[in-house]
Amino acid sequence: MTNYKTVFFTLGILQIILGIFMLIPIIAQIFYKEVDSSFFGASIITIIFGTLFFLSNLDHNKKLNLQQAFLLTALSWLSIAIFGSLPFILSNINFSFTNAFFESMSGITTTGSTIISNLENMPKGILLWRALLQWLGGIGIIVMAITLMPIMNVGGMQLFKISSNDTSEKILPKSKEIALRLIYIYSILTLLCAFSYKFLGMGVFDSLTHSMTTIATGGFSNYNDSIGFFNSFPIEISAMVFIILGSLPFIAYIKFLNGNKKIFFSDIQIKTFLKIILLSIIVLSFYLILNDSNNLNFRSILFNVISILTGTGYVNAQYDNWGGFPLVLFIGLMFIGGCAGSTTCGVKIFRIQILYSFIKNQIKKNIYPKGVFILKYNQNPVDNNFIASIISFIYMYFVIFFIITALLSLTGLDFITSISGAATSISNVGPGLGPIIGPNGDFSSLPDISKWILSFGMILGRLELFAILVLFLPSFWKN
Repeated sequence: MTNYKTVFFTLGILQIILGIFMLIPIIAQIFYKEVDSSFFGASIITIIFGTLFFLSNLDHNKKLNLQQAFLLTALSWLSIAIFGSLPFILSNINFSFTNAFFESMSGITTTGSTIISNLENMPKGILLWRALLQWLGGIGIIVMAITLMPIMNVGGMQLFKISSNDTSEKILPKSKEIALRLIYIYSILTLLCAFSYKFLGMGVFDSLTHSMTTIATGGFSNYNDSIGFFNSFPIEISAMVFIILGSLPFIAYIKFLNGNKKIFFSDIQIKTFLKIILLSIIVLSFYLILNDSNNLNFRSILFNVISILTGTGYVNAQYDNWGGFPLVLFIGLMFIGGCAGSTTCGVKIFRIQILYSFIKNQIKKNIYPKGVFILKYNQNPVDNNFIASIISFIYMYFVIFFIITALLSLTGLDFITSISGAATSISNVGPGLGPIIGPNGDFSSLPDISKWILSFGMILGRLELFAILVLFLPSFWKN
């Protein structure tokens, strides 16, 4: 285990941080007179384990090679999901371990699927903890996507290296430097979102929790009707603005602060992301005008398109009764997702762009066999290794989606629940389709085996597939 001291040292730090965050809901418990020992006990357990990992690996070499980077990425999310489930287990709401782990995994992966049927009756400490899990998951995935994923060459993420001189040995010092700036930006956006919600009519507690799940594009709400509970167009506009801000590549914020004031207008990924939103709204509006004018509500169309595409999962309408085409469109948007290096999930915009350019170049080569066509992204040439990495990622993404769908159907779920459940788990969206897990439904009635399958799909989707799948290869563990 000496080869993995840096991994367990870092895991120890993460668990200590998680344990400290578990103390925050105690403030809500005291304020709302709901005090019990669940968060304090969970915090003590988590900090003790974290301290043991920390102290027993103090002599680590402060370097992280590629193998260790993969292991750290997987174990970080898994350990946080396990320890993050403790407050649910120790509380008086009688969560089973399966339900507690599912809720915790859904939170830390910013998926937003929930097994809680009566959110309005939940203790405020539990609601705050759900929001904190998503907030931590959001900043965690941003740091990982900008520092670890490019080094790990996962699914084309190597295109987003901060520096061409980055090596695996520089991961930890690099992440410390970048993480502080990302946390600063992420926290400022969260506070601005909270202030806007409070100004527009939310209570203090609701504005705080919803701001955390908005910026994290997670979608956990304190109400069964989600954002629709407030029935406020100004609040929905604020939510859409901050959802989009959380869906942009956070490296663009750093570049903006470094003096590149045109980055938000020149980045090809951001421009395509906004175009997809606009096109989806136009297409869906025309469909409802021509086929189902009774359901035509531009406010609902605008909000749900942005929420589904970004994987946030907030809802303000029962979109599953809009007809067949909107459901197909929404599943497609779930798969696309937002920008790389943001809190969003899915395949990501840049992969769709590169795949489109690759197919276009192949068609040109068939028409002009002697022509030379160089594939570029953001004016930079893209070599065959990048293209192969992206194509393999997209291929595996849909293969795993169909596998999860098949496994869910074997557990007794109907077709709509199985296919939308698979899509929401691997795309980390939250609500599915149909009467069971639809926009205002929940996952509580699903069999335990289905919840474990969905939990595995969540961590696969959140960690870009290969960061998990590589751990199952025997060759990975060979020195």
